[in-house]
Amino acid sequence: MGNPLTLAAMAANVQTLSIVRLIVIAAIVIAMFLANAAHIAIANIPLAYTLLGWLSITLVNRWRLQQTWPVTEQEFLLHIMIDVLAISLLLYFSGGATNPFVSYFLVPLTIASATLPWRYTWLVAVTCLTGYSLLLFYYVPLPSYSPSHHDAGPNSHILGMWANFFLSSLLITYFVVKMANSLRRQEHQLSVLREEDLRSQQIMAVATLAAGTAHELGTPLNTMDVLIDELKNDADPLDPMYQDLDILDQQLRSCRSILNRLVNTAEINPSIQARPIAVSLFIDKLTERWQVLRPQVSFNLRISDDQSEPNLPADPALEQALINLLNNAADACPDNIDITLSWSSTRCTLLIRDHGPGISMELAEKLGKPFITTKGKGMGLGLFLSHAILNRHKGTVRLYPADGGGTITEVMIPLPENERINDTP
Repeated sequence: MGNPLTLAAMAANVQTLSIVRLIVIAAIVIAMFLANAAHIAIANIPLAYTLLGWLSITLVNRWRLQQTWPVTEQEFLLHIMIDVLAISLLLYFSGGATNPFVSYFLVPLTIASATLPWRYTWLVAVTCLTGYSLLLFYYVPLPSYSPSHHDAGPNSHILGMWANFFLSSLLITYFVVKMANSLRRQEHQLSVLREEDLRSQQIMAVATLAAGTAHELGTPLNTMDVLIDELKNDADPLDPMYQDLDILDQQLRSCRSILNRLVNTAEINPSIQARPIAVSLFIDKLTERWQVLRPQVSFNLRISDDQSEPNLPADPALEQALINLLNNAADACPDNIDITLSWSSTRCTLLIRDHGPGISMELAEKLGKPFITTKGKGMGLGLFLSHAILNRHKGTVRLYPADGGGTITEVMIPLPENERINDTP
């Protein structure tokens, strides 16, 4: 079994070849009609049977392409060999090598050389050369036809050569263009797969590092917890220092909660789907938790008042992805961050607007890759992980400069099929 993308490209090539066949059959039928109209004696019955058999194979092939089994290179080679045989029979009953359309052998040879491995291409080349050579000696003669002396213009053979060149040029160009488009789509798909594989490897490396870090953080957190308790016991509750110690105590509890959530999330069975929660309640709880982590930040939360409110899965990873984006906005400017939540029948949209220095479009395109950051501190992993988590939910995140300064972070999360809003009453 070959590469799935290669098999898909072969199926597209077979489909294009079927279209080429239909064009050639139609052109031959027109040529037979013109020959009979000009009272040129040709072998109509053998030609008609050959065309009917070729057309039947083409129609059966159209049905075959609708089936599930893949198209291989060997099958595509068989189709080209059938075309060479059909062309040889048609030429045999219409003048053999004296027929101006004999050079049409170059069309299947060109198609084979553009799509098949060299050993198959050589097989097609030998077959075409054998057919051409046999047609030099074995064929049904085609009566010559020349215009009268009063007619101006080339004779029928020259006209046939021109028609063959015209048709062959169109068909080769059509097939090569279609094949090139198919190859470009295949290359794009391969590039996407390579990028996803690289992203997965990077995420696994970060996850391994995070697991080890979570284990190591337990000791310093315990030490700080003991020291803060001792300092609080010695401090006066009315002393401003006591309030600072209380804030540090809250931050330590938040750190412990984050580590516990990390461990619990890792132990959850991936097959168990997160329970759904109303999207407004999800964002409310998210911002409350974020406010505890960043008490110095001020923000304005606006939620759509649409009554048809959808649900989102209460996924801890999704929560962490959105908190990373909120932290990025807070790092740019902690004052008056605008958070807007809205939804449609198929997706939820979250806009996060900060009033910081902003970013350029060139930098916005690079953000989301690992270890790229605009901050003087940090490792550049927050936005990268947010991208990865949202991609798992088939969502997107985009950053762009805001009018009047600052940056807008746009998050779009598609709704699950069972949570889609029915717009019809």
